[in-house]
Amino acid sequence: MGDKEFIAVGVAVMSVSDTRTEASDTSGDYLARSISESGHRLAGRAIVPDDASLIAQQMLTFCRDEDIDVVISTGGTGLTGRDVTPEAVMPLFDKVIEGFASIWHAVSFGSVGLSTIQSRACAGIINGKFVFCLPGSNGAVRDGWTKVIAPQLDHRTRPCNLVEIMPRLMER
Repeated sequence: MGDKEFIAVGVAVMSVSDTRTEASDTSGDYLARSISESGHRLAGRAIVPDDASLIAQQMLTFCRDEDIDVVISTGGTGLTGRDVTPEAVMPLFDKVIEGFASIWHAVSFGSVGLSTIQSRACAGIINGKFVFCLPGSNGAVRDGWTKVIAPQLDHRTRPCNLVEIMPRLMER
């Protein structure tokens, strides 16, 4: 990756689940550990029930925090009645990162085949913060972090990455 030094960013993790607790949130634990091991700062963590208003409220709290540059949510992106993360978060997007869903599904297809159609993973920008909404399974979170998000949060990734444009997200 050349001779550039790594730039750490602040990343918050929001696990969306009616059943997970701090003791059982394995996908949130994986993300928190991976964020720190990669050199970034774990800048926040929360577990929120599958309730659209509570999800939106926590997302806005994270996106108003000056120490947070990126929010990654896990869970609530499926097709069941309780899966409401996209409904809660997408109306908050200032911009949708449309390519994320395409890349996510390509990566996911490699792991779970056609079952990827059950995911409504999405990404966007809220208040100058990158937001990624992943499914809650450990495999989906691992694939999302290692194959999509982490490389884009490394400013040494070429030809381009998300870190280098962070200072320009609020331009008018």
